[in-house]
Amino acid sequence: MKRLPLKSPTMRLLLVAACLFVAPVAHAQGPGGGQPDLTVDAATRKTIVDSLCVKVAARYVFPDKAAEVAKAIRKRYAAHEYDRITSAKEFADSLTAHVQAVTHDLHLRVHYRFDPLPEQVDAGPRPESEKAKDHEMARRTNFGFERLERLRGNVGYVDLRQFSGDPDALSTAVAAMNFLANTDALIVDLRRNGGGDPEMIATLLTYLRAPGDRLLFNTFYEREGSKTVEWWTSPYVPGPRYLDKPVYVLTSPRTGSAAEEFAYDIQTHKLGTLVGGVTAGGANPGDLFRLNEHFGAFIATGRAINPVTKTNWEGVGVKPDTLCAPEEALKLAHAMALRALMQKAAADPDRVQALRDALDAAAQRAPDPAEDFARPMRRRSG
Repeated sequence: MKRLPLKSPTMRLLLVAACLFVAPVAHAQGPGGGQPDLTVDAATRKTIVDSLCVKVAARYVFPDKAAEVAKAIRKRYAAHEYDRITSAKEFADSLTAHVQAVTHDLHLRVHYRFDPLPEQVDAGPRPESEKAKDHEMARRTNFGFERLERLRGNVGYVDLRQFSGDPDALSTAVAAMNFLANTDALIVDLRRNGGGDPEMIATLLTYLRAPGDRLLFNTFYEREGSKTVEWWTSPYVPGPRYLDKPVYVLTSPRTGSAAEEFAYDIQTHKLGTLVGGVTAGGANPGDLFRLNEHFGAFIATGRAINPVTKTNWEGVGVKPDTLCAPEEALKLAHAMALRALMQKAAADPDRVQALRDALDAAAQRAPDPAEDFARPMRRRSG
């Protein structure tokens, strides 16, 4: 299929950081199943603090806040707050908490990785070895497409766990949308989706637009060069478009970054209905910057500007059209879809009865486990 080029390396959201900092399978697992920890000494702590302050000041999208971050971190360092910390994991977590206390930006995070971090990481082309790891991880998770299903009443359902930017992900997206093409309504479940890449957003949104009716769905402002980058739906996708059918998007507090953008795009461009909980509230895209061989920082270098609202969801999240407990969202959206289809099929008694039977069955559906949406989300880069 034809694919839109990746507009800018800084438009990667949080997925890159997530892939880079996952512990390789070959290593013995540390406590809780994570990667092994390392000991940090005074020299390492100073290096990380200095590097973090310099790179945030130079790159963070809001220069005034960047200066506040650097001042706050250096003040804590001068007060010897970090002297007691010898765990690399704890040091990364502490720095993340402290930079977010200033900015309240969910994308601004410090990461630790046991394996040495390539020197080429800084917002540039990824080393081939890292690309290969990213691709294999994306492939093993089916590029985020966790589950496809045709629910009762001919309602399509896709459980999407990430918006993958891997080139091979687009063929999986095409296969998914073609599988769902004959359903009469669609539910897109983003309740466990932590983000990803705008290119997948463009692909999926294209299926919701008529051929020739391209949509400017988002614009990113980049601090470097003080420029803006527009994101449009694609001129072409294989297979039929998903038009004139009800679309529902499920959200939760674990819906983050690019997943929030997709939900916000659906809502602001009136392409469907959001059902569930208010999302995480991370709207500023960015990239990963190397602090030393075991530490990196994901720094938001831009901000989203929705063409309809002229703003974004940073710090406040996306509020669904129908607010409910996230664990009830699928059951509720399915019922909403069936009722909408009953209205459209009013002149067909047999179809209405079949939909009523499906609605009765849907009412018996048990909610999803509440704890699945209560536990902290593992932040992705987007």
